[in-house]
Amino acid sequence: MLETPRRARQVATLSLVFGVVLIAGAATGAWGDPPRHPAAGAAPIAGAAPGLPADPAGTALSEQQAEHLLGANGDRWGAYYSAQEYAAFSRGLDGRYLGVGLSVGRGEDGVTAISQVAPAGPAATAGIEVGDRLLRIDQDQADHLPVTEVVARLRGRDGERGVGSEVTLAVRRGAGEVRELRLRRALLDSRQVTAEQLEKGALRIAVRAFTSGVTDQVRAALRAPHAGVVLDLRGNSGGLVEEAAGTAGIFLDGGAVGSYQERGETRELTAPPGGDQRTPLVVLVDGGTMSAAELLTGALQDRSRAVVVGSRTFGKGTVQQPSRLADGAVLELTVGRYYTPAGRSPEGTGLTPDVPAAAGEDADALALRVLAGLGTRA
Repeated sequence: MLETPRRARQVATLSLVFGVVLIAGAATGAWGDPPRHPAAGAAPIAGAAPGLPADPAGTALSEQQAEHLLGANGDRWGAYYSAQEYAAFSRGLDGRYLGVGLSVGRGEDGVTAISQVAPAGPAATAGIEVGDRLLRIDQDQADHLPVTEVVARLRGRDGERGVGSEVTLAVRRGAGEVRELRLRRALLDSRQVTAEQLEKGALRIAVRAFTSGVTDQVRAALRAPHAGVVLDLRGNSGGLVEEAAGTAGIFLDGGAVGSYQERGETRELTAPPGGDQRTPLVVLVDGGTMSAAELLTGALQDRSRAVVVGSRTFGKGTVQQPSRLADGAVLELTVGRYYTPAGRSPEGTGLTPDVPAAAGEDADALALRVLAGLGTRA
């Protein structure tokens, strides 16, 4: 069945970019904690690309017809997007998103809480803070909606999207009174890279998605003093392959990053020369690490540049090509696979870490122990 994957595709994740430029669906700005289940962060999302090929038949498809076509072809990662959805996702190409500037997470108790608030965004201006409970979105109880649906409501549905469109939220802080706030959606800058200095000279750089400019953000983060690096790709749902390859190039002195097949033709991805090959490096992954993030992980693992720690990655190693239909909608179809430098494809199996984390083990602490075992650069 394609209904659940399609909703996940539209609101939660990124796609690889091959042949044409696709964009990051994580730019909805509403997703909180890294996805822990395939349905929450599994599939590709197409975005705006200048010069997309038009539908050769010059026809338009309804959503139902498109889904039937994808189902008949057995295309697990194929997707259909209306013109409005396509335009909305395309804003993520340059690291922007339409939203109210908050992320949500859901605990084991089923409570929907605010996990992140963008500085100076509509939510912050309205006084919403991390830890506040989200009770309602418009007239619907937030706890009764799938998190993907919460994301969709915050971002806006067809016909109610756009800068200045409104959404009404009911929030409560602790045992205080319920506050009802009407927020106007705005274009905001997404933050995909965060850095934190840890003990013994370790620097943790977390990359949530590979949107435009991420390579430069990682390079800037590395200007902080450090003796070793933990590159945290947990929950990273992929994105622009150029940014993933560029990030790999920061840690590689040229050479292969991977390859991909597009309609039977093999294309090579290489890193530019001059990358840092001396600093000890650990890559931290989990079941939410997918797509372009798996390409980066596989490149550093195959080239013996990093020790991969955590749990098996998601396993999305296919290439999608979007086509524009006559009505402006986009149909995205799978056209091939990508491979790591050693010729591995993560599709369906994922990548196995060099040092797996046991069930219930603190992966962050394990990554630091492994990094310490690698020593420090001379």
